[in-house]
Amino acid sequence: MTLLRYLFVGGTAAAVDFLLFGSLIFVGNISWVYAAIGSFIVATLVNYLLSIRFVFDSGVRFNKSAEIGLVFLVSAGGLAINQSAMWLMIEKLGVHPILAKPVSTLTVFTWNYALRLKWIFNRQNH
Repeated sequence: MTLLRYLFVGGTAAAVDFLLFGSLIFVGNISWVYAAIGSFIVATLVNYLLSIRFVFDSGVRFNKSAEIGLVFLVSAGGLAINQSAMWLMIEKLGVHPILAKPVSTLTVFTWNYALRLKWIFNRQNH
């Protein structure tokens, strides 16, 4: 059930990520590199807020400040994966940024869910 709820939360955060990314590159005329970073950070915040509301128990292992810091630390790794995948697809394979974004997002989804479930919000490791 946790995975199902996280799919909903992740899907919502992904929608925020895609919409903001598309707006930044098409309307704001911002480079895909900076647009991807900005949209990823906003989506991470949305993901965290929805995750502690619908998926994970906040504060079970770490205090709130440490928990938020760890979520953003895990997300920094996710951002590195996201940017690497985007760079490979856009710069090396010639894929349009809007098509590259969902592929990189799916990769990062797995990373984020696994580390949050097993490390940040895991009661058993407490």
